[in-house]
Amino acid sequence: MGLLSGKKVLITGGSRGIGRSMVCKFIEEGADVAFTYRSSEEEANQLMEELSGASGKILGFRSDAGSFQDAEQLIKDVVQAFGGVDILVNNAGITKDTLLLRMSEEQWDQVIQVNLKSVFNLTKHVLRTMMKQRAGSIINISSVVGVFGNAGQANYAASKAGIIGFSKSVAKEVGSRNIRCNVLAPGFIATDMTEQLDDATKANFLSNIPLKRLADPAEVADAAVFLASDMSKYITGQVLSVCGGLNM
Repeated sequence: MGLLSGKKVLITGGSRGIGRSMVCKFIEEGADVAFTYRSSEEEANQLMEELSGASGKILGFRSDAGSFQDAEQLIKDVVQAFGGVDILVNNAGITKDTLLLRMSEEQWDQVIQVNLKSVFNLTKHVLRTMMKQRAGSIINISSVVGVFGNAGQANYAASKAGIIGFSKSVAKEVGSRNIRCNVLAPGFIATDMTEQLDDATKANFLSNIPLKRLADPAEVADAAVFLASDMSKYITGQVLSVCGGLNM
């Protein structure tokens, strides 16, 4: 369809799951896409090979989104390769689930570092480029868990709730420069992570979802394309839930 024709995109955590689907969808819509990975080198190489014949460019970078220095270098590398960054998707994330009474300081810090500090890192370093361009779309991947919480995920919920507050603040700071900042809040998505859940847990999830199914990662990618494209050019500071009605 070409909704993102000519756009320069950076997606963190793009080698697997939702990130991978977004890389594929953005390429399909005509964008040049750079994505990051940390340890999934084989999956990253497979993805680049799979998309090598696409009209848009595809580049993979090994980078730790939770590192301020790595994020700074990554933006420099992508700008050098593409000439700019029109769209940033902060998707990198991890879970370290356990009840708060059992949660270690390390489990708390790791999740906040990867999920929340990474959003600060990449957004801060990309803003200078977007402000020079006087245009940009930043899409931060949160979760419905960041909206209503979840037992055993205090660290994850805190990181994802923090993304929402951060994004609304950024939207107010840079809106006058024609830079938009929005949030996607996926519900339960059919990924490797959810495949590891037992049948009873899955059944419990489905009983609370009005649409009675998990989302396909491509459905989250479709929403990301909407927020990245000119179809949403008057939308900023908003949270779009892709959850089958779970958070109603």
